[in-house]
Amino acid sequence: MFGAREYGVDIDVPEAETERLTAVTPADVDPAEELSFARNVFVPLTTACRYTCTYCTYYDPPGSASILPPEEVRAICERGADAGCTEALFTFGDDPDDRYTEIHEQLAEWGHDSIHSYLREACEIALECGLLPHSNPGDQTRAQMDLVADLNASMGVMLETTADVTAHGGPRAKDPGRRLATIATAGEIGIPFTTGILVGIGETLRDRAESLLAIRALHERYGHVQEIIVQPVVENERWGGDSPDLATMRRVTAMARTALPDDVSIQSPPNLAPVEELLDCGVDDFGGVSPVTDDHINPEYAWPALQELEGIADRAGVTLSERLPVHDRYVSGEWLSPRIEAAIGADDAAGRRYRRLL
Repeated sequence: MFGAREYGVDIDVPEAETERLTAVTPADVDPAEELSFARNVFVPLTTACRYTCTYCTYYDPPGSASILPPEEVRAICERGADAGCTEALFTFGDDPDDRYTEIHEQLAEWGHDSIHSYLREACEIALECGLLPHSNPGDQTRAQMDLVADLNASMGVMLETTADVTAHGGPRAKDPGRRLATIATAGEIGIPFTTGILVGIGETLRDRAESLLAIRALHERYGHVQEIIVQPVVENERWGGDSPDLATMRRVTAMARTALPDDVSIQSPPNLAPVEELLDCGVDDFGGVSPVTDDHINPEYAWPALQELEGIADRAGVTLSERLPVHDRYVSGEWLSPRIEAAIGADDAAGRRYRRLL
């Protein structure tokens, strides 16, 4: 289903489950008893991307794309560490294809034969600075993920949708099957994983249900999905369509809470979604929020101050806690590499490096 079998992934989404989920409303779920967030720093490794999604302002075409040099990676990570961040979020477009000759030439000059080889160096830098890497490299093969997984506390990729939508572009459109295969690969390797759906890019209510159930099927198989992001598409210079209205976001957020087990967090990004009006729909996490850098994926939408998040939690009558980029239930030798376990357990002169509370 969804083209995943082409990549060796068999996913079954029963018709009855799809019908049940499309009938869910906010009245069918309970609000979370607490909220969490991670304090991160965005590190936009490269703006090169093999895809040309019509809603994305992050990617640059060949000849215009940039790649962050190691010294700038270190400078950003040091700023993040000084500001009390715990996560280095490495963002970039999917593996640059052969059109990006300048990017590949620059990588070769730095001694790398692929973007994933360079990502490994960047993760090393983040760890040296006292941050836990969380990488979102897009579609990945088993070999690519194997190359970097041991230096990441968690990884992620947005499924977005299992539907074939025109917003994914023309001849280089994203393939939902390949996306699902990447999520499955993370499960096979055993890396805690973040994924989610993008709402409003041409998918239907049924597509949203099928996307959530496909994620659930992979989580039931591997147990590795730590959180689901329910993200609205937002207005920008490339997106000419509408953003989903509040009623749509409330309904799809409740669908996500119903579809996934209770231990999988439902995340609503506070700079993109009306989070305060979604809390009763099952949201329990704000995701990564940076006191240092912009949201480089959505640069026109500033992060709220941490005090604003505290105010939202206070008005909802729930506690707000700071978490790691890897959720607590995965902090064990079964899931994390010795390198990441050692980093999380390390102390520095000021005490424990990785906080879990404000």
